[in-house]
Amino acid sequence: MNKFMEFLENILLPIADKLNNNRYLSALRDGFMVALPLIIFGSIFVVIANFPFLDKWISEDAFAAYQEALGPASAATLSIMGLFVIVGIGYKLTERYELEAIYGGVVALAAFLILTPQVLEGVSGVIPTASLGAQGMFLGIITAFASAELYRFFVKKDWTIKMPPGVPGAVAKSFSALIPITLTLSVFLIIRILFSLTSFETVQNFIYTIIQEPLTNLGSGLIATLIAVLLIQVFWFFGLHGQIIVNSVFDPIWYTLNDENLKAFQAGLELPNVVTKQFIDTFLVGMGGSGMTLAVVILIFLIGKSRQTKELGKLGGPAGIFNVNEPIIFGLPIIMNPLILIPWIVAPVVITIITYFSMSMGLVPKPAGIIVPWTTPPLLSGFLATGNAWQGAALQLFNLLVVMVIWWPFLKILDKNYYENEKKGEASN
Repeated sequence: MNKFMEFLENILLPIADKLNNNRYLSALRDGFMVALPLIIFGSIFVVIANFPFLDKWISEDAFAAYQEALGPASAATLSIMGLFVIVGIGYKLTERYELEAIYGGVVALAAFLILTPQVLEGVSGVIPTASLGAQGMFLGIITAFASAELYRFFVKKDWTIKMPPGVPGAVAKSFSALIPITLTLSVFLIIRILFSLTSFETVQNFIYTIIQEPLTNLGSGLIATLIAVLLIQVFWFFGLHGQIIVNSVFDPIWYTLNDENLKAFQAGLELPNVVTKQFIDTFLVGMGGSGMTLAVVILIFLIGKSRQTKELGKLGGPAGIFNVNEPIIFGLPIIMNPLILIPWIVAPVVITIITYFSMSMGLVPKPAGIIVPWTTPPLLSGFLATGNAWQGAALQLFNLLVVMVIWWPFLKILDKNYYENEKKGEASN
């Protein structure tokens, strides 16, 4: 095992160093870290507002009032998290060029808003919240990179307004940024106009179409499910909300299969489908969130030595029980972290195969079509999703152990790296 870990360190650590020194990947990672406190705040209140079966314990009106009262916490953070990430990326990339970073952040935000359609259900001047959140993340990241580079280009060309001596510094900086910002935003306005003349109409529609079309041809079944799971993990690794992107295409298929199982279950007939919406939500996502990161939290408590991972475990543990794993995704981090790419990709694929064949062979009942709240903790969710069958909970427990085995050597390396860096920091002080 030690030789295997040394091999992984020799292969992965040099790659990690190169990626960490890449200005775009660094800005991407740091941009997400800017949004992390807001994401954690929103995640906490998502769990509180969607506590499993609370709607069964209190009246419908009381539950609606309860959710309405807590709703702004996530609506003002998680729902529009894309805005914070965009500002963070623009800020960090411009800062890396040793320019006035705040202008890099705001020009990235303005450029993204220029490209974003401001029409909702026929009403103009209204920006759909979905466009500002995870769904708009892909366009936002591209826009942040491009706007920061354009702003830098125009500043380096010295196309700026020079103010005379004696003018307050804040005023001088504002006028100095005026022409570069104007030219940068004009480029994005032209892009928006050009797309409005095409059949796509908007940049968002163009991106959605080129992602959607290859996915819609996949259909259903094990192979299609494995491809969908792989895409979810890959998108998340690059900072995109993989579930929203992939589910937007596969959900109609998965929900249809789910309904077929529910009707058969209610009629006492054999369940026709293994892969359904609850197959994904309960036995993959419902194990601590995307990538089944509840296993990672447990491992942190078992083998973690560094303060960083220990504190992250304390922070991500309570949320992870209810399948909210943004603290782990953005805090470990998982995004753009080559040290954990292998377990992040491999573990969900292995669990998909195990779950599929366990159900197709009759060892575990197929999902009964019952929609279990996504915040329901593991084991309980597996029990309910399979029609109150203990085998569903047992399968979740087995899957959790498998994920822990896959993650163990990689998390050990990451934790060791953090621990050694902390020791060096203490020694230098």
